[in-house]
Amino acid sequence: MPTYVYILRCADGRLYYGSTGDLSRRLAEHREGLSRWTSARLPGQLVYFEEHETAAHTRRREQSLKNGRTRRKAIERMIAEFPPEKLALFA
Repeated sequence: MPTYVYILRCADGRLYYGSTGDLSRRLAEHREGLSRWTSARLPGQLVYFEEHETAAHTRRREQSLKNGRTRRKAIERMIAEFPPEKLALFA
């Protein structure tokens, strides 16, 4: 079963990094304000996601995005180059 690392851009411009086994469900939770961090920064927009085979790999990738091993400039480039048609699947 695939797992996902995702990035939301919140209304205040901040980025939220998360991981989940069900991206559609998790995005619905964010939209409904059920995530404490993003509920104060609604609306949030999905701007990037990656699919991984294992939860362990997903967690490592999420941590690398959160803790600065992946530089902000590289993250912004990943977002800018991400195909919009893939994001449309979760709109």
